[in-house]
Amino acid sequence: MSIVKEGPPITPAGMAKLRARYDHLLGTERPAIVEIVSWAAGNGDRSENGDYLYGRKRMREIDRELAHLARRMKACRVVDPASQQDRTRAWFGATVTIADEDDNHRTVTLVGDDEQDASSGQIGWSAPMARALRGAALGDLRKVRLPGGEKEWEVIAITYPEQC
Repeated sequence: MSIVKEGPPITPAGMAKLRARYDHLLGTERPAIVEIVSWAAGNGDRSENGDYLYGRKRMREIDRELAHLARRMKACRVVDPASQQDRTRAWFGATVTIADEDDNHRTVTLVGDDEQDASSGQIGWSAPMARALRGAALGDLRKVRLPGGEKEWEVIAITYPEQC
């Protein structure tokens, strides 16, 4: 009997961004750096050759990022929020509008950790706010522990993208 471990969720758009970054590094940036390093290596003494030293350093950075992106793309599980069956609760991909005790509204979208961007309201699936909102329905009160202390939010709207 084998247990299948599901990876962290990611939206199709998030996976496309990871793939685009990987393809750009592999197809554009790395070949350009390889060309610079090859040219610089042909100039003689490598110990004081800035182009060679910087190029080798940049190539290592690119290779590390490529390896990281490859691991993430392999581990992540693509989940399309538009195919969510239970749209009455906040699950992966939901856009949730919440209000605090002072009636300050905030709208957040629950996305994969690789896609999070707090400035645009996209919070990672494993973030404290997302964990508190998982499974919440309209009218539910959820407490969230934040660095500034505990805060209570009421869920006032839940939406999902429409299927194409």
